[in-house]
Amino acid sequence: MKVLLVNKFLYTKGGAETYVFKLGETLTRYGHSVQYFGLENDKNIVGNEAQSYVSDMDFSNGISKNLKAPFRIVYSGEARRKLRKVLNDFQPDVIHMNNIQFHLTPSIIIEAEKYRKKTGRNLKIIYTAHDYQLICPSHGLFDTDIRVCEKCLGGNYTHCFRTKCMKNSRAKSFLAMMDAYVWKFSKAYSYIDTIICPSFFLKKKLDLQERFSCKTVGLHNFIEPNAYEAPKGDYVLEFGHLSRDKGTNTLLEVAKRMPDVRFLFAGYGKAEEDIKLVPNAEYVGFKTGDELKSLIAGALCSIYPSEWYENCPFSVIESQMYGTPVIGSRMGGIPEILREGETGLLFEAGNADDLEEKLRYLLKPEVLAQFTENCKTIEFETPDTYYEKLMKIYGEE
Repeated sequence: MKVLLVNKFLYTKGGAETYVFKLGETLTRYGHSVQYFGLENDKNIVGNEAQSYVSDMDFSNGISKNLKAPFRIVYSGEARRKLRKVLNDFQPDVIHMNNIQFHLTPSIIIEAEKYRKKTGRNLKIIYTAHDYQLICPSHGLFDTDIRVCEKCLGGNYTHCFRTKCMKNSRAKSFLAMMDAYVWKFSKAYSYIDTIICPSFFLKKKLDLQERFSCKTVGLHNFIEPNAYEAPKGDYVLEFGHLSRDKGTNTLLEVAKRMPDVRFLFAGYGKAEEDIKLVPNAEYVGFKTGDELKSLIAGALCSIYPSEWYENCPFSVIESQMYGTPVIGSRMGGIPEILREGETGLLFEAGNADDLEEKLRYLLKPEVLAQFTENCKTIEFETPDTYYEKLMKIYGEE
C-alpha cells in the first residue's frame, strides 16, 4: 500500500508532527511505501520523490505586510498544484491528512477528490483531527481570556470575529471566521472518508455537527513502549508548553503554598519568567531525549494543569509509562488516558485549592508508592495495536 502523509510542517515541531513521523515509521516497518507532503523548509526531515512542496509563508509578522497572506490562509492554489504533482508521481492508495489549515488549506482535499475521480481508484482520504479547528475558528475552544468557549459549535462563527478570538486581533479573527464559513459551505470535508479523533471527547464535540458525525472514529494516540527507569528525585514536574492556558500559573500558585516541595518546569512558553519569581520553583529549560525521559521518570509526580480542552496529550501518557503518576485537570481527553485513583488524580481546571488538595494527598508516601506501582500495569495504544486498527480504517483488513 502507498500512503501519502500530509502535514503542514515536515520537521519536529509539536505533537502532530510526532504523530505523523511515528506513523510513517510504523507503516514503513510493516512494508508500506510512505511519502510526505507539506511546506518547504530547510528543517524538513521527510519528503516526497517529486520534490514538490508548498512555499512557506510567515504569518507571525502580521497579514497586512503580505497582501497574499489573507488569500493563502483560506485557499491555496499553489498547494493544489504542488499536491497534484505528488499524486501523479506517487499514485497513493491512501492520503492521510493532519494539520493542514492556514498553510496548506482544505483546498487540497478538493484536489485529492479530483484525483480520485480522475483515476477511478479506490483512494481513501483520511483526516486526523489534532485540534478543534473543524468546529472552532481559533482552533482551541477558548476565548481571549483563556476561558472555555463553545459558542461556535453550532456552526455560527460570527462570535469569533465579534470577540477577536484569534489572537485578540480583529483582522485575524475575521479571516478565521471567513475560513470557517468557506469550508462549512464547501463540499471539501464531505470528501473525507474517515476523521480520526485522538480522544472521544473530541469525537463528541465533532459529532455535534451532522456533516462530521457520520465520519468520526475515536482512537487514542499511540506511543512507543519504552521502559525507562531512573531513581526517584524530590521534585514535582510540569513539562511541555508552559503558559497560562496550559495552567502553569495555577500550578505556580500551588507552589507558593507548598514551600517545602520542589517544583521543576521543563519546556518553553510565556510562563518562564513567572516561574523564576517563585523561590521553590525552577525552570530547567527545554529538554529532549534521554535527558527528558530521566527527568520524567525521576519525578515524584507530574502535573498537567491545562485550562483548555486538551485532546490526547503525550505528556500524560509518557509520565505513566515511565512510572510517574499524573495529576491532571478534568479537561478534554485527559480523563480518558489515566486511571483516576490508581495512576493519577483529576482536579477542577484553574482551581488552585483543588490542585493543592490533590497534590498533598498524592505526596503521602504510602499513596505515592501505590500509584507509582500501578503505573507499571497501565496499557496504551502501541504502534502495533494502532496499526491494526488503522488498517481497518484504511480499508485493508
